[in-house]
Amino acid sequence: MAASWLKISCLLCVFGFLRELRPSESYHAEIIMGEWYNVTPDQVIRQVYPIGTYSYLALLFIVFLITDFLRYKPLIIANALAGIICWGLLIWIKSLLGMQIAEVFYGFYQAAEVAYYTYIYAKVDKQYYPRVTSHTRAAMFVGKLVASSLAQLMIGMEWMNFKELLYITVSCQVLALFWAFGLPKVESSLYFHQKPKLRVESDNQPIETNAVEVEATKGTTASQPIETNAAEVEATKGTTAQGQETPQSSGNNVHTLWSHFHNAYTNPIALQWSLWYAVGLAGYLQITNYMQVLWKSFDDEPEIVWNGAVDAAFTALAALSSLLAGYLHVGRLKSRTSLLSLAFLSVLEGGCVLLSTWTSTVYMSYLGYVLFGGLYGFSITVASAELASCLLEDSFALIFGINTFLALIIQSLLTLVVVSETGNLNLTTPEQFTVYAYYLIGIGVLYFTGFMIQIVWKLARKSSNSNKINLN
Repeated sequence: MAASWLKISCLLCVFGFLRELRPSESYHAEIIMGEWYNVTPDQVIRQVYPIGTYSYLALLFIVFLITDFLRYKPLIIANALAGIICWGLLIWIKSLLGMQIAEVFYGFYQAAEVAYYTYIYAKVDKQYYPRVTSHTRAAMFVGKLVASSLAQLMIGMEWMNFKELLYITVSCQVLALFWAFGLPKVESSLYFHQKPKLRVESDNQPIETNAVEVEATKGTTASQPIETNAAEVEATKGTTAQGQETPQSSGNNVHTLWSHFHNAYTNPIALQWSLWYAVGLAGYLQITNYMQVLWKSFDDEPEIVWNGAVDAAFTALAALSSLLAGYLHVGRLKSRTSLLSLAFLSVLEGGCVLLSTWTSTVYMSYLGYVLFGGLYGFSITVASAELASCLLEDSFALIFGINTFLALIIQSLLTLVVVSETGNLNLTTPEQFTVYAYYLIGIGVLYFTGFMIQIVWKLARKSSNSNKINLN
């Protein structure tokens, strides 16, 4: 069994690595704002980028449910196919409409990423969840690191221009597509295709047990230990038992979904961490989406554009800080301490964005962005760990999917108000990033206020209890 889960994890990680080999991403703004397209920079910012955000929002939750219903693999294949279409369009089209269509496919490409992260949970036992989660995340980080380093090498050595990087990106998506066809099929899923139960009649008492477990006990003798309750009853009572598979009804599926949703969002602690996860992720997505546009607004843009090197440093620092957060969090940070640390880190993240925005040199902006990535990697890992500790084990994918959906709603509102023409604010790119910085600082202040309210409430209750004891 150990070899099986490791093999599946490695197969999926290869796909994740190939999927992230997109060197053109480090120079996306340089490409679509370049001489190859008949659009202005302002059109790109206000009429192209927002389409990707809105598409991601519109498709995410639907894709999540379809992913479970179709048992993951078809959506992984569709994910790679969408990548081929998205970046293939950017190679051949030149018009604004063509770029907007490419952004729609990019929105689906991002939404379908959920299939990559949840596929593994349907293929391995729960005891391996922490390991396979770290493997799949690491594969993504390594892919991004290699892609950004490759992009910097190609541009720095002048072996390619910005647009030619798209050919590498499309080629890697083609490889990912072929690899996806080789992934093992998923026989059961978390909600719509759960493992069937056997209903076993023993002394007129129905006992439900997992069909796979009972199947494993066939052929054992009465003297051999048997794990399942139904088999134990059969061996000890000497009754004849007949097993029948009972498929999961659609009503049970809906009940399971509702149960997981209700258990998570009626828990105040889980709700608190879900909100932080959503608002933090929204800020991160908005900042990373538009940072390259900010860099292009500097007057001292260097002859060699260092976006690839900056992305590589950003990814490496985020990965290291995530590992550090995981190490420190296990048994070392209490929930209230985690909340205080995230409030502090959120303010620092806002400060890093201000550094990237208010500086007069692009190199300081690079530095602020890399530091922001390190801080965010630490904080989102802590928030995810705290949230996971409050959830039922099988509900991880659902709750994190819903929280990501909430993050996209917030990001879409930020885009609608701050970036798009609908908002009518007409903010320059530095002014937009100033809004994002204060957004992060505001989150930190809000959570620090919540932390202080908890402390005061606890002290007040402690004082009240002491007074009651003295009176008695």
